[in-house]
Amino acid sequence: MTEPGPPPQGGPLGVYVHWPYCARICPYCDFNVYRDRGRRGEQAALVEAILRDLTAHAELTGPRTLVSVFFGGGTPSLMDPDAVALILETARRLWTPAADLEVSLEANPTDGETRRFSALAQAGVGRLSLGVQALDDDALRFLGRDHDAATARRALEVAARAFGRVSLDLIYARPGQTPQAWAAELEDALSYGAEHISPYQLTIEAGTAFDRAVRRGQLIPPDDEAAAVLFETTQEALTAAGFEAYEVSNHARGEAARSRHNLVYWRGWDYVGVGPGAHGRLTLVGRRHATEAQARPAAYIEEVAESGRGFALMEALSATEAAEERVLSGLRIEAGVPYHEVPVLGLSPTHDRVKSLVAEGLLRDNNFKLSATPAGRLVLDHVTRRLLV
Repeated sequence: MTEPGPPPQGGPLGVYVHWPYCARICPYCDFNVYRDRGRRGEQAALVEAILRDLTAHAELTGPRTLVSVFFGGGTPSLMDPDAVALILETARRLWTPAADLEVSLEANPTDGETRRFSALAQAGVGRLSLGVQALDDDALRFLGRDHDAATARRALEVAARAFGRVSLDLIYARPGQTPQAWAAELEDALSYGAEHISPYQLTIEAGTAFDRAVRRGQLIPPDDEAAAVLFETTQEALTAAGFEAYEVSNHARGEAARSRHNLVYWRGWDYVGVGPGAHGRLTLVGRRHATEAQARPAAYIEEVAESGRGFALMEALSATEAAEERVLSGLRIEAGVPYHEVPVLGLSPTHDRVKSLVAEGLLRDNNFKLSATPAGRLVLDHVTRRLLV
């Protein structure tokens, strides 16, 4: 583990807070999550550990402009709103908040959590990311969600009144889903006025309940061709409604509606990660560092108590590793990656790999940056593998 000293005043900074507790573990989820029941004492200790970890991070980063705070998980809408307010107050004190600081929190649309929306807004949350996932009861049962479509619709209405900005998460490419049904579901979702929609293709992650079902032959996801048709349906429906696909799975109605916190990741800016299993990226004394917190809540709390930080890992990335990360994240957004930001990779408009991908219509013909075309975004893993061979 490296122990760099604090850098001089640096650039913009995001903060990610991982709240790992969920009322139910969804069968498609491979995140670092734990059941919420019976953990009140641990949760109180976790809030204190997060506050101490934030302070330790501020000592590392030195003065920065705080541009975003994102509460993810897990289900952070299960948090005590007073704890959310305390974490935000601490982050604002440790760094200089931008005038337009974005504070986002992920929520599930259950009735119990919906009742917290007003208190969470008063605590300082300005942007709610609502995990609706589907507006069809059969699909919600398949996805293992603990709400039905009517409850989700009520949550959308309450969220629109409580928060300045609302983002809506949906999962598509479900078994048996047709383009017509998906287009109708998108139209239904759009009727609630959300200005940001994140439609995610169902992915079978290793170790999940869905992964086990696939291996037993009990679940057959759509093939690549069917998934591609549903992807195109997504683009067409949201474009027609005035949304821009500023990232592979994120669509916003206007630039102001884009997720600034996610843009921190995709632009290669620094971000602090606190809470069990949280990842971070920090530029310290001129080098990009990767951080990862202890995964289990009890281990994270213990690590902070013993060392002052929750790190299980902190390592300096090589120049090549940092540049490859920049390409992998930056190609996800339309802005792409300027060549001058990744000189160690030796890529340029005249490089054979770049020229070949441009000729195939997967990269844009641009003398200043790497930027994927819509066709390239559809096969982005293929594009980045060829670029970074």
